[in-house]
Amino acid sequence: MTSTPAEMATVEAEELEGGAGLRLRLSGPWRNHTIHTVLPQLQDLKPEGAARTEVDLSGISSLDTSGAWLIRRIQLAAGDKGDVSLVGGSDVMRELVAALPEKPPTPEKKKDDRPLYQRVLEPVGRGTVSLWHDMVDMTYVLGSAVRGTQSKEKRGGTASIASIVNQMDHMGVRAVPIITLMSFLIGAIIAQQGAFQLRYFGAEVFVVDLVGILQLREIGVLLTAIMIAGRSGSAITAEIGSMKMREEIDALKVIGLNPIGVLVLPRLVALVIVLPLLTIIANFAALYGAAIVSWVYSGITFQVFLSRLHEAVDFSTLMAGMIKAPFMAVIIAIVAAVEGKKVGGSAESLGHHVTASVVKSIFVVILVDGLFAMFYGAINF
Repeated sequence: MTSTPAEMATVEAEELEGGAGLRLRLSGPWRNHTIHTVLPQLQDLKPEGAARTEVDLSGISSLDTSGAWLIRRIQLAAGDKGDVSLVGGSDVMRELVAALPEKPPTPEKKKDDRPLYQRVLEPVGRGTVSLWHDMVDMTYVLGSAVRGTQSKEKRGGTASIASIVNQMDHMGVRAVPIITLMSFLIGAIIAQQGAFQLRYFGAEVFVVDLVGILQLREIGVLLTAIMIAGRSGSAITAEIGSMKMREEIDALKVIGLNPIGVLVLPRLVALVIVLPLLTIIANFAALYGAAIVSWVYSGITFQVFLSRLHEAVDFSTLMAGMIKAPFMAVIIAIVAAVEGKKVGGSAESLGHHVTASVVKSIFVVILVDGLFAMFYGAINF
């Protein structure tokens, strides 16, 4: 038998008088952090082969639930082939072992007895109701933001200019590098792929038309809005959600202020201002990237590129994209604010709604872009 330190659990096996069975002497502290030393010994003992097994608890100095479970396991394993008895030890120890069930309880799986059509249609119904609530909340947020920063009619006012400028710095100025780099690469990629395909038809010069129309009408404002939705929309949701978790929004209500007007209006106005400006920067960066790639791949000089671009696009092409920018800015701000209002009291809730804000904003932005495309097609714009 292997000896172990006094502070660890031990088990000794010996035959009963007359060879009538097996006695297991347990000693030491049988607790969660000490019973690992006896596990190999118990596997070698195999008490299930004895006709009678006696488990002696008199040497146990302390016992917790983990040790009691192990004793219970010994008792059940030996009881399959013969009689098992617990001797020695305190009444509390024996009662703790006896109180444990033969097997750990397993949670019962609830059977769904609902009809198939109900199980299929319930998620659809819940999604529809959630969509309706989101639309109502968006309308409320927009109305409250338009109303102003003050909730009491006697305190009529507008958003602080300093707050709007601060948000423009965070959402616009600091986003210029990433927007410029992304648009430059997008323009270069479109020009490279377009020139590669048009080369088979001897029409590489038309890559200027492709990049100019596609960038100014669709890609410029769409990708800029998607980037802002991921960058600034998530920040709005996180800021408002964190303030709700710390009960700062309730404090604004207590002092008589309209939280939507104070928190959302500056961000909404800032986005409406900076998103068109960022779209202009994105357009210039994309066209510059396309011009460089066209010169390298197709030998189209900058003079030829500008001349062809002037012929391919006109003022309506530019305005077709710029008109979308304020609408997309409003959508991003409102969706972000609505998701921020839904945040509960946990960090998990904050992360969930920040993710939902980005996903919903991008989806609605793309949807609105598609609606504008159909509208432009219907009026031949």
